[in-house]
Amino acid sequence: MGIEIHDVTKENYKEVLSLQVAHSQTNFVESPYECLEDSVEQKAYRPVGLYTEGRLVGFAMYGFLPQKKEQGRLWIDRILIDEEEQGKGFGEESMLALIDRVTEVYGKQPIYLSVYLDNEGAIYLYKKLGFEFIDELDINGEQIMRRD
Repeated sequence: MGIEIHDVTKENYKEVLSLQVAHSQTNFVESPYECLEDSVEQKAYRPVGLYTEGRLVGFAMYGFLPQKKEQGRLWIDRILIDEEEQGKGFGEESMLALIDRVTEVYGKQPIYLSVYLDNEGAIYLYKKLGFEFIDELDINGEQIMRRD
């Protein structure tokens, strides 16, 4: 196994749009369509497909986003694994690959993400990977976590 990260392009755009999370997770993350629309508005976002052995299994966005009170923050955002691919370890592998990617692109620095408190599976994974809550909320009311 192993996760490959590929930019979303006109070649894989429709395939990315077909990704769906489980019905019980729809309140935790925007649809791929909404994410891609946001990436058009917010140019700092880099939308990517998450692949294993040439098969699309998930989606994420990352980028160095400006902040009002500070220089900016490096974010991994909008992470989702397709409903048919969940429970196979792709979430953890994808996060590890994304951490490597953002560190390679932006250099070693704190990495931020946000999560709803009732998304217990994601919180478990993020804590396992070294993310900790920082007592801040994002604009959607999600708790912000940081990995130093």
